[in-house]
Amino acid sequence: MFIQRVVVKNYRCLKKADVTLNEKLNVIVGNNECGKSTLLEAVHLAMTGQLNGRPLLVELHPYLFNLDQVKTYAKALAKGEPAEPPSILIEVYLADDPSLAKLKGDNNSLGLDLPGVSLVVELNPGHAEDFQQYVADPSEIRTLPVEYYWIKWRDFAENDISNARGIPLQTSLIDASTIRNNAAANRYVVNIVKESLSSKEKVDLALSYRLMKDRFLEQPKVKSINDALAARKGGISDKVISVSLDTSSRASWEAGIMPHLDEIPLTLVGKGEQNSVKIKLAMETSANSHIILIEEAENHLSYASLNELIGHISANSGSRQIFITTHSSFVLNKLGVESVLLFQRGEGLHLTDLEDKTTQDYFMKLPGHDTLRLILAQRSILVEGPSDELIVQRAYQRKHGRMPLEDGVDVISVNSLAFKRFLQIAVKLSRITDVVTDNDGDVAALQRKYADYLTSPLVTVQYDDDEAARTLEPQLLKKNGLAVINAVLGKSFSDDGSAIEYMTSHKADTALRFFETNVNWSPPDYIARAIR
Repeated sequence: MFIQRVVVKNYRCLKKADVTLNEKLNVIVGNNECGKSTLLEAVHLAMTGQLNGRPLLVELHPYLFNLDQVKTYAKALAKGEPAEPPSILIEVYLADDPSLAKLKGDNNSLGLDLPGVSLVVELNPGHAEDFQQYVADPSEIRTLPVEYYWIKWRDFAENDISNARGIPLQTSLIDASTIRNNAAANRYVVNIVKESLSSKEKVDLALSYRLMKDRFLEQPKVKSINDALAARKGGISDKVISVSLDTSSRASWEAGIMPHLDEIPLTLVGKGEQNSVKIKLAMETSANSHIILIEEAENHLSYASLNELIGHISANSGSRQIFITTHSSFVLNKLGVESVLLFQRGEGLHLTDLEDKTTQDYFMKLPGHDTLRLILAQRSILVEGPSDELIVQRAYQRKHGRMPLEDGVDVISVNSLAFKRFLQIAVKLSRITDVVTDNDGDVAALQRKYADYLTSPLVTVQYDDDEAARTLEPQLLKKNGLAVINAVLGKSFSDDGSAIEYMTSHKADTALRFFETNVNWSPPDYIARAIR
């Protein structure tokens, strides 16, 4: 049993999402604020009916609705145009399994006859009149009045779901980063430990804890203090005052016990170790869960510790479906790019979705670092090699006063034969990308090669039409002249030919000199266009 598809509409930052998932492992990769965490939260919400560990009805607030949708609604009201009140839809489509027959139907937005769960937050028709009065003056609308909304939680067979027990799949959300203080961290881990204990072990622990409290009162020093307090009866109260330990039901062993690692309280060990322990414990106590959602497992972990943790997750996943969100190319490589879902505000892409099967194979074999860089950057500049990368980086810094990454622009060195492979991903994910390339003495061939992208609104292929200046080095000479080249390189070439011969046979050293020099130089025009 597993989730094969998720549809989300107007939930938090996800205005619209339709994501197909792998049966076993899903590594969800994307930039900050791209909706990765929101996707996991939406899945967990639809499968459990809970948000932040409490029923959605308790946690419902205006900011769960997509802000763009709310603004669009308010603008329509201001113009006197008819508009549907904002709503939220989360649909989880499950694999067609006989054990899920009672959830099966076509009561979903896609009209598919599958088992699944639908969670809708919409205006309660019974409060429609009150709601209309509230929005009568659009200028006064600041937030949605969620008190007029209701929650419809149903399966695809149109049966109401009252609680998570009505869904045969159990879901666990693990997010160690949400533990913001020591007390919360302690409760989190104690709850995990408690779930791993048998009924007899819980009884034995509670009994031992109560006995410890009783023995506290038998200590001579405590008895002496209580005798002294008893002598003050009447001064503060007519009743006898004494000190003891709380033995009420709210002060059970869960509230008084602190987990330790090597005799050090868990909340005082390193953040990385805390996160690793929490994730491992949560996975162990979620043994009965069919779906595990893990939020950014790499938090606070070194590569060695992360390697051990990811190995543990892989080894202990069993038949469960695992979701892991990450920014880490290490996690991506460790778990395999075939499991990767490239995600950006509702748009999800598996490498297996690429039409060109040779491109699929290329990225399956390629270490995921450069792939991840293309996904996470606001804009990418693809260059042919390290020399071009140094020149572009320095030219950008000279123009803007800062390095490209400070502006979210990543300059990525890629073999020119792989440019089009990267561009397929860039177009699929709507990533703005520039290709900086040599013309290699044949502009017509270059134009044929990139014919599919020359009119693209996302991809710009930057090159120079002068076939006599085939590569970067003659382009630098053409733009700056021999005197500047000699000044940058600390040479005294007497003619252009000898300068180009030296530069092309010492490409790395030449690029490094241009990167480090204080001599004023200008980038070739096609590079200048890329560093706009």
